[in-house]
Amino acid sequence: MGSIVEPWAIAENGNANATVKGLSRELRHGRTAHNMSSSSLRKKSDLRLIQKVPCKTLKNILSNLQEVILGTKLTLLFLAIPLAILANSYHYGRPLIFGLSLIGLTPLAERVSFLTEQLAFYTGPTVGGLLNATCGNATELIIAILALANNKVAVVKYSLLGSILSNLLLVLGTSLFFGGIANIRREQRFDRKQADVNFFLLLMGLLCHLLPLLLKYAATGEASTSLINKMSLTLSRTSSILMLIAYIAYLIFQLWTHRQFFEAQEDDDDAYDDEVTVEETPVIGFWSGFAWLVGMTILIALLSEYVVATIEDASDSWGLSVSFISIILLPIVGNAAEHAGAIIFAFKNKLDISLGVALGSATQISLFVVPLSVIVAWILGIKMDLNFNILETSSLALAIIITAFTLQDGTSHYMKGLVLLLCYVIIAACFFVDQIPQHQPNGIDVGLQPMNNLGEVYPA
Repeated sequence: MGSIVEPWAIAENGNANATVKGLSRELRHGRTAHNMSSSSLRKKSDLRLIQKVPCKTLKNILSNLQEVILGTKLTLLFLAIPLAILANSYHYGRPLIFGLSLIGLTPLAERVSFLTEQLAFYTGPTVGGLLNATCGNATELIIAILALANNKVAVVKYSLLGSILSNLLLVLGTSLFFGGIANIRREQRFDRKQADVNFFLLLMGLLCHLLPLLLKYAATGEASTSLINKMSLTLSRTSSILMLIAYIAYLIFQLWTHRQFFEAQEDDDDAYDDEVTVEETPVIGFWSGFAWLVGMTILIALLSEYVVATIEDASDSWGLSVSFISIILLPIVGNAAEHAGAIIFAFKNKLDISLGVALGSATQISLFVVPLSVIVAWILGIKMDLNFNILETSSLALAIIITAFTLQDGTSHYMKGLVLLLCYVIIAACFFVDQIPQHQPNGIDVGLQPMNNLGEVYPA
């Protein structure tokens, strides 16, 4: 890939290439599992025709289009983006807009990972790691903020819970299952160090969800509902601040003090295929990458707005509850790119990368996106707490416990993956069949409730 950086790129990058060469080796051995997973969906770019273009500006534009738009195996899914915009502009069926928007979010999420990695060549591994930590779950974060802006607290809670469950059970289960089948005659081992750190943090996040829930059951008959809700809200906001502090400490631990725990290691005797080549030099310039990243983020925000606005219509049209769509469908489609990457590396008996994707994303959502959503809701005057209600919180607790037991011995086989997958199917079936309405006296509890109350929010 080093030959891809042609002389015309120097006009855009200036002297950046000299710095890049010095950083390439460090970046290669400091890439996160998330980046390594996304690289499995990239394609080599053939720039021979573009090299013949005499105009340097046009050459830069064409090479950028080649690398960013055509440099992924998900290129065809980009067609869903203009189709979703057209469907919204001409007021086609809102379920169609919802479906097209979900499909369009899939390649955008993968391209954001690619662009953050490209910027890391110029900023260094530490800033690059911070970029990845911020943008790694950009889709979930943007959907959560837009849902809050539209007073749909339930969608926020459901979608974030679904992302954690999806990473812990679906992604990890699929990776372990197919990895075990593909390597059935080889013992699959992984380093437990990063898994242990992630589980400590996930259990801390679970504690922050459990305590507001238990307040309701611990209260005596003398405590009014409004008092219990106020206590739960105050505890949730305090816990959210502490969770964000824990996440910052986690970033310091991951990017500075114990970076070796989280590095995606490469084996000299088991190099990646040509289709999963590790890039040692950037293929686009810094400012081009930054501009593309801003553009992709804007598109994610636009499609996320379509998803939030049309989810109830899709629910009514498809006969599926909003809870099932938010907990099951949104995370599967929105994270399909990195999920596929995790499975590909499990096939190659590189479980450390697969675990880094699944557990890292779950931890990021639990300790960053969830508490940040509570803080944003607080700023907007919306009463959102960490009480996800008994069914949702129980599902989260059991998912964390089952996954922790599955990974406790540092080895894997297909049976472990199968059990995780079946647990995910059981949880999905639970939310699929559950149609029990629940009266909601306030905007805090947003568990199983009538679909027409999902947007109901009361001022703080």
